[in-house]
Amino acid sequence: MKTAVITGGAGGLGQALATRLQRESWHTVLLDLPGPALEGLPQNERQSIYACDLTDGGAVEQVAQQVLARHNSIDLVVYNAGITHIGLFADMDLTAHRKVLDVNYFGAVHTARAFLKAVRASSGCHLAISSVAGFSPLIKRTAYAASKHALEGFFGSLRSEEKSYGVHTLIAAPSFVATNVGRSETQENGLARPGSSTDGVDYMSAERAADIIYKAYVRKTEMKPVGRVASLAWWLNRLSPKAYQLLMERNIKEPS
Repeated sequence: MKTAVITGGAGGLGQALATRLQRESWHTVLLDLPGPALEGLPQNERQSIYACDLTDGGAVEQVAQQVLARHNSIDLVVYNAGITHIGLFADMDLTAHRKVLDVNYFGAVHTARAFLKAVRASSGCHLAISSVAGFSPLIKRTAYAASKHALEGFFGSLRSEEKSYGVHTLIAAPSFVATNVGRSETQENGLARPGSSTDGVDYMSAERAADIIYKAYVRKTEMKPVGRVASLAWWLNRLSPKAYQLLMERNIKEPS
């Protein structure tokens, strides 16, 4: 039985990815913040759960040691944990900006560091969940876009460093995944759940996104825009960045 570690495992896309992998007889190790969402998940022969704050590098190392002691190999690490901020930069608390980077980027870096040797040993895969905001601009999401651009830069570079070990690195970039629409639980500093915005375009289900991502993993794809909007954005942004930006500004409406 292969083993996959999934950060943000208690969230919508994390759960969908875990379910998809378990259908293929994987064991999934779910990492997320402590709380009812994580604690309500079952632990059994197909699934383990660990509470962990990914922004704390020491805590990530401790949890990784527990996971490695229990599992003979780690074949896949999915860097899915994330938060967002929706609003103008001019109105943004810079503490919130830093928090988005801490979770979305440094959380992934801490996790990659902790499982790097294990993924090498299994000739496994690093699977980074990015976004359309990882390869193109996205209005009212400056911090989120910055974090996802950093994520893509990191894993795109890591791909070259780890390929001699037989390691596959996949960056998957969904557009709008309907995981928490209308359930942002926005904090005073503007931070919100991923997938909670109401200004998105052509939402797709977490299950559909997970299926596309899994198939890209099986095919050893390196970069996969996930969904129709993401694919169109990818090609338009490459062909005409100015046209993409104008179209994006016209279609992303004020959050309700």
